[in-house]
Amino acid sequence: MAVNAPPLNLAPQPFSDDVLLEKYAKGDERNADDIYRRVARGVAMAEPPELREAVEARFTDNLRHGAFGAGRIMSAAGAGIAATLINCFVQPVGDSIQGTDDEGRPGIYVALLQAAETMRRGGGVGYNFSAIRPRGAWVRSTGSSASGPCSYIDVFDASCRTVESAGARRGAQMAVLDCDHPDLPEFIEAKHSKGRWNNFNVSVAVTDAFMEAVENDRTWQLVHRAEPSPALRAALDLRRRGDGLWVYAEKRARAIWDAIMRSTYDVAEPGVVFISRMNEDNNLRALETIRATNPCGEQPLPAYGCCNLGPLDLSRFVVAPFAQLEGGTPSFDWSAFAERVATQVRFLDDVLDVTLWPLPEQQAEAAAKRRIGVGFTGLGDTLVMLGLRYDSEAGREFAARVGRAMRDAAYRASVELARERGPFPLFKADAYLADGTFASRLPDDLRDAIRAHGIRNSHLLSIAPTGTVSLAFADNVSNGIEPAFSWTYQRTKIMADGSRQRFAVEDHAWRLYREMGGDVNALPDYFVSALDMTAQDHVAMMAAVQPYIDTSISKTVNVPADYPFEAFEDLYLDAWRRGLKGLATYRPNETLGAVLQIAAEDALAEGGLDPLRVAIDHRPKGELPAIIEKVEYLTQMGKKSLYVAVSFMEVSGHVGGEPVTIERPIEFFIPVGQRDESQQWITATMRSLSLAARGGFVARNLQDLRKVSWDRGQVRLGVTQRLDGHQAPLWHDSEVAAIAYAIQQILHRRGFLDAEGNQVPSRLLSRRRGEQTGGLAPVSADEVGTTSGAHTRTPAAEDSPGIPSVADDDTTPSGLRTILGRKCGSCGANAVIRRDGCDFCTACGEIGSCG
Repeated sequence: MAVNAPPLNLAPQPFSDDVLLEKYAKGDERNADDIYRRVARGVAMAEPPELREAVEARFTDNLRHGAFGAGRIMSAAGAGIAATLINCFVQPVGDSIQGTDDEGRPGIYVALLQAAETMRRGGGVGYNFSAIRPRGAWVRSTGSSASGPCSYIDVFDASCRTVESAGARRGAQMAVLDCDHPDLPEFIEAKHSKGRWNNFNVSVAVTDAFMEAVENDRTWQLVHRAEPSPALRAALDLRRRGDGLWVYAEKRARAIWDAIMRSTYDVAEPGVVFISRMNEDNNLRALETIRATNPCGEQPLPAYGCCNLGPLDLSRFVVAPFAQLEGGTPSFDWSAFAERVATQVRFLDDVLDVTLWPLPEQQAEAAAKRRIGVGFTGLGDTLVMLGLRYDSEAGREFAARVGRAMRDAAYRASVELARERGPFPLFKADAYLADGTFASRLPDDLRDAIRAHGIRNSHLLSIAPTGTVSLAFADNVSNGIEPAFSWTYQRTKIMADGSRQRFAVEDHAWRLYREMGGDVNALPDYFVSALDMTAQDHVAMMAAVQPYIDTSISKTVNVPADYPFEAFEDLYLDAWRRGLKGLATYRPNETLGAVLQIAAEDALAEGGLDPLRVAIDHRPKGELPAIIEKVEYLTQMGKKSLYVAVSFMEVSGHVGGEPVTIERPIEFFIPVGQRDESQQWITATMRSLSLAARGGFVARNLQDLRKVSWDRGQVRLGVTQRLDGHQAPLWHDSEVAAIAYAIQQILHRRGFLDAEGNQVPSRLLSRRRGEQTGGLAPVSADEVGTTSGAHTRTPAAEDSPGIPSVADDDTTPSGLRTILGRKCGSCGANAVIRRDGCDFCTACGEIGSCG
C-alpha cells in the first residue's frame, strides 16, 4: 500500500492543542493519537468479529495520515456517550399543527419535537418550510387567517437557541423557502431585524423556471395549495388549472430576484440553492425529491436524510512540499490518495451502523440509501505547497483532478463493498444510471461494474467546511475547498477563571514554509489568500470541482465592501449558468458591522450581563421551586382541563453596573397522561417554551404561540373587558394559543410579565423579588400532577367576580360550532356578524363599525 508521509514535524500550536482537548478528547485522552485509536475502535465495531482487529488498525492508520471523520465522529465515536455521529439532517415540516398533514409530513410541533431531539443528540437540521400555508391563508374551520411559515421559523429558532447539543455544540439550522411561496418577501427581509433567526442560515430554493423568468423579464406567480382568505381572494381570486394552486400574487421575476440579491448584498443572506439542478443531478431522482439542504448547504437531502462526512487532508499527500526552495519540484501522491479514499468509504459506511440515531425515521432513511460524504480539506494550502496559485488555471485544473480522482476511487470502493456486503436496499441499476444522473457520467468501466454488482452507497462525495477538525487535527490547514483566509491571526479564548487570553494562530502552509527557511516577509506570489483574489475566481474554483461531486460544495465567495451591486448579481447568474448547486457570499459592509456591534452591546449591560439575557444551558440538577396551576378551557370537543407546572430559579447579573438578582422561569411542564389524544404538540410546545425561557426570550415566544391557529375550531379561556366595562369570555384560535395565554397569566401574576404579556425589566423584577411572599416549594418533575407541597390555583376567570368559570359554564360543544362570522377584535371569537347595519359580536356583544 502506498503511504503518504506525515508532514514535517512542526511543534503543535497551543490553540490547536486546546481545541483538540476541549472539543474532542474524552477521559484520559491527551493527544490526537489517543483520539484516533478510540474512533477507529468504535467505528470498527460494525465489522464482523473476525475482521475487527485488522480493520481497526487500518482505520487508525488512515486517521493518522489525514483521513478524518467529521466533528461528530471525532468527538463521539467509541466514547460511549448517547450522541449521534452524524453531523446534519433534513427534517420535513408539514402544514398541520400535530400528527401528519395530508401528504404525510409531520405537523409543525411534531417536527419541532423531532428537531429538538436531533439537536440534543448533536445533529444540525435543515428544513423546507414551504408546505406551511402562507400568511393570510384561510383556516376554514376557525374562520381565521394563518400566520405563515416565518412565524413558525421564529419558534424553531427559539428552540435551537438553547438546545445544548451533545458535546456542548449548539445545533445549527438551515431554513429554506421555495421561490414561489407567497411569503417569500417576508422571508427575504426577516434577517434584517436585529436578533431574528440568529440560529438559522436561510436560503431560497430557486428553480430553473424562475431563473429563466428572471433572464427573460417575465412575471412570476407566488402560489400555494392552501386557499387564500376571503379578503385576499377579493384582491386576486385566481386558481391555476394545471396544478390547482392558488395564486396569491404576481410579480416581475426580476423584482423578486433583485430583492434576494439586495438582501444578500446587505446582510449576507438569504443564500441561494439551485434546487432544479440538485434534483436533476440526483442519483436517486426516481425515488425522492430534494427540498432542502443541511445547514452549510453542501448536502442536498430528502426528508430525514443525513450527511455522514469524512474529509481527507490534501496537504498530507504533497511530496517534497516547497521543494522549489532548493531547486526541486513538489508533487502529489495520487496512488496514496486513492487508497486512503477507498478506506474512508468503508469507514463512513461503518459509521452508519454504529451511530446512535436520534429518530427511527432517520435510521430507516439511512439504511435504505446509505448516503456518505467523502470530502477533502486543505485545498488552498496544498496548492501553495505545490507552488500553484489558487486563482490560476493551473490551480483549478489540479483541483478538478483531485475531484475526479476522489470520485473514481470512492465509487470503485463502494462497488467493492457492494460485492462484499450487498448494494443499498433501494438500488435499481436502470434508474440509478439513467441519463442525467451524476452516476450516468461515470467512466464506462465504473458504470459497467455498478450494473454488474450494484453499489453500496447511493451518494459518496461532499465538500463540507471542516472548521475545528482542520484546526485540531491538521495544524490549521486551510478549510475545505477554501483558500487560506489569513496566514496568521489572533484568537481570544475565555479561560476557566473567566479571564481572556489571546493566542496566535498560524496557517499550516505558512508555518511549514517558514520552518523550511522561506522568508515569510516576502512571500512568493502563489501565497494567495481569500481576499487577494476576485469573486469570479472563487466561483471558477467551485465550477471546476462541482462536476465531480455528487452532492454539493460549501464555499463562501468573499467580495470587497465596494463591490458593485450589478456585478454581485452577475455572480449568482454566472453560478447558475455554470451548473453550480448553490452559492453563498460574504461582503463586509456597514450594515453587517452595525448589526454585530449592536448585538455585542446588547449582550452586555454596562459592565455585566443582564440577568434576563443570561443563557442557561441546561436545567440545574435537583428540585426547583415551582407552581402548578389547573387550566380549564372549552373546545368544540367539550370541556378540557390540565395541570401546568412552571419551575423558577434565581439568576444574577448586572444592570447599569449594579448587581441584580431576579427570579426567572426556566422550565414548563404538562404531565403526559392527562389527555386522551396525542401528546406530541403539548410536549413540543412545553419544550420550546422551556428552551426559550432558558435563552431569555420566553415573552416573545409566548406571544408567537398566541398567534397559532388550527382547523379544530376556537378555544375559550379567560375573560376580556369591553370598553363599556362589560366582561366576556376570551377566545383563542387553537389549544396552543390558549395554553400560551394561560401561561402568560401565570407569569403575569408572578410579576414576570405585564398585563399585555410583555417582559418586565430586570430592575423592577429585582425590586419585586423581595416583596414576593411564600407559595413556592421545591417540586421535581416526578411530583408534577399532584398538589402536595405546591402552590395551586385556577385560571383568571375565577379572579373575576360574576364571570363564570369554564367548569360552571353551561355552554355546550354544539353551541360552539354554531358561531359563525369574522374574528372579533375584542374577545377573539369568530362571531362578528352584521346586525342593524353594524358589526356585532355574538360572543361578547361588542359593537364595531356601522354604516
